[in-house]
Amino acid sequence: MFRTSKTAIRATLAAAVALAGPSVAAAADPTAPEVIPAGEMALPEAVSPWQVRLRALGVITRDSGAVDGVAGSGLSFSDTVIPELDISYYFTDNIAAELILGTTFANVYGEGSIAGLGRVGKTWLLPPSLTLQYHFTDFGAFKPYIGAGVNYTMFYSQSGAAATSLDVKNSFGVVLQAGFDYMLDEHWGLNVDVKKVLLRPDFDVTVGGAPLSGSAELDPWLIGTGITYRF
Repeated sequence: MFRTSKTAIRATLAAAVALAGPSVAAAADPTAPEVIPAGEMALPEAVSPWQVRLRALGVITRDSGAVDGVAGSGLSFSDTVIPELDISYYFTDNIAAELILGTTFANVYGEGSIAGLGRVGKTWLLPPSLTLQYHFTDFGAFKPYIGAGVNYTMFYSQSGAAATSLDVKNSFGVVLQAGFDYMLDEHWGLNVDVKKVLLRPDFDVTVGGAPLSGSAELDPWLIGTGITYRF
């Protein structure tokens, strides 16, 4: 009788454990990992595809060009330092598009056979650029990238000096890019960036009442450094 009761108690306990599920078994075993219900499982925070950069940018021009029909003529252009704002969107961890925004000015000087003109005039430039980038992701906090894209430069607020008028034509250009971010944490980083813009706009100018035209071979280097913020 006692043996039968003992057997019945064991069977009852086994059935209760089976019905209670893995939570009872885990409680009975202090070494068992905690079981988290699927609905309460923590998910990793999604990384935003948006990123902005603010850079100090040096604009260094090629200093080349000529006035049509004037033998030995040349041109040079002033260099500037400007702020630049860049907005990036990541399609994947490796592929991103970047919109580059900034504005600057250039003084235009005569060189060669027209060096006696001195400062020919001045123009402001608005050169938005869009590049497609490949980001390397195998170097930890160091994140280099390369890119290429298109630039459209608009010239505005143009004025003559030695010339009575200056009209530099809006122009498309090709942009080549390389740089890197060094991320200090999940959001903030330091950035170094170098771009080459192949930009050769045509221009019309009036000097001493004579209308002239030519081509300005700007081809600037854009060398920048600044901060990165990833949302």
